[in-house]
Amino acid sequence: MIEKLLQEIRQTSEALLSDGTLQSERGNKAAGLRARKASLELERLTKAFRKASLEVTKLKKYNQN
Repeated sequence: MIEKLLQEIRQTSEALLSDGTLQSERGNKAAGLRARKASLELERLTKAFRKASLEVTKLKKYNQN
């Protein structure tokens, strides 16, 4: 699960950087919209990653006891 989330985070952050660059360098408004959408998606993905990471940590700690 964490691997899938990391892949999605990587893809979304690459899209954000690409579209953000297009907006800032060329003034591409559509790219700006896509970049803003990607930033919202990154927020959702990072929250999901944080939750999954904590669950894995708790499971490992529980299994050690």
